[in-house]
Amino acid sequence: GLSFKRAPGFMDVVTYDGTGSAGTFAHNLGVEPELLIVRSRNQAQDWMVYSKPTGNSAYFRINKNEAINNNVAIWNNATPTSSVFSLAGDGYGVNNSGIEHLAILFASLDGISKISTYTGTGNDGINVDCGFTAGARFVMIKRTDSTGNWFVWDSNRGIVSGNDPYILLNSTSAQDTTTDYIDPLNAGFTVNGSSTAQINTSGGTYLFLAIA
Repeated sequence: GLSFKRAPGFMDVVTYDGTGSAGTFAHNLGVEPELLIVRSRNQAQDWMVYSKPTGNSAYFRINKNEAINNNVAIWNNATPTSSVFSLAGDGYGVNNSGIEHLAILFASLDGISKISTYTGTGNDGINVDCGFTAGARFVMIKRTDSTGNWFVWDSNRGIVSGNDPYILLNSTSAQDTTTDYIDPLNAGFTVNGSSTAQINTSGGTYLFLAIA
């Protein structure tokens, strides 16, 4: 089965105490993070998300199906580097004074992981090339330019030519087993036309994390 663990260039996990003041926090990813997920460990807060494709003045919340929130200084308007990520002070749930926080960092690593976007066509068969050789075993997709759920597929549940069960990170509902929204592709994954209203609206922009 697929599991996550810390690995240079791919994934890192950091815990830190909030300061309440804008500043930087160290990580050990070794490369620039392209996806950053942050949450308080001991307060009821949202899961805040930075992605490189959407920039350092915007954020999502994993527990919401909202469109991206733009022109917000949550990341201190600074792009993460290979050694630190930047956070604003109190008020966003990522750096509250005296509060413990968790940060999960991902990056694209050749043959292992890919963080990028694709544009919906509304038609069948968008081949998303991630540079893999045996297809994606984990796929997470979120629309960025409008509302949309956080979809997750994995090879344990099945990424096959037929129906592919998925869960929604922003929902407590059971997995859906009745749809065929994606298909296998050796280089990554294929988005089907049957998913038009969800992850393939014509002209829609979709953020994805795929892992081989």
